[in-house]
Amino acid sequence: MSEQRPPLPPFTRGTAILKVRAAEDGWNSRDPQRVSLAYTPDSSWRNRSTFISGRDEIVAFLTAKWVRELDYRLIKELWAFTDNRIAVRFAYEYHDDSGNWFRAYGNENWEFDQNGLMRERYASINDLPIKESERKFFWERSKPRPADHPGLTDLGL
Repeated sequence: MSEQRPPLPPFTRGTAILKVRAAEDGWNSRDPQRVSLAYTPDSSWRNRSTFISGRDEIVAFLTAKWVRELDYRLIKELWAFTDNRIAVRFAYEYHDDSGNWFRAYGNENWEFDQNGLMRERYASINDLPIKESERKFFWERSKPRPADHPGLTDLGL
């Protein structure tokens, strides 16, 4: 039996929002293996200037990412959707091993197969240095964002 990752295409506004939140929760777990299972085994990514192919490369990429990006917290928001594609905007906060804080802003375009697994991901991301006092994302590390924590629009981001 094929792997499935509901909700499945074709997406409605409601199911696209659920898909975006599921992706956000997965990435906030900071568990590369868990995150990789949302993608097809031969998934293709462009993340900034890095090109990634398949789950093994996804795991290696995310493992290295979360060694560098400490106390990572992410918020994603639906931008647009079609039958099997979703566009999101996102922001995440992290600090490096020297204690310098950043907020990364970006956009992603996703394409899904019929089983709800992402087969293509294109991410454009920019980092903005911030002071620790300028942080806006506060919840327990490696946990989903609480339902009552504001989203990007509510935070003015």
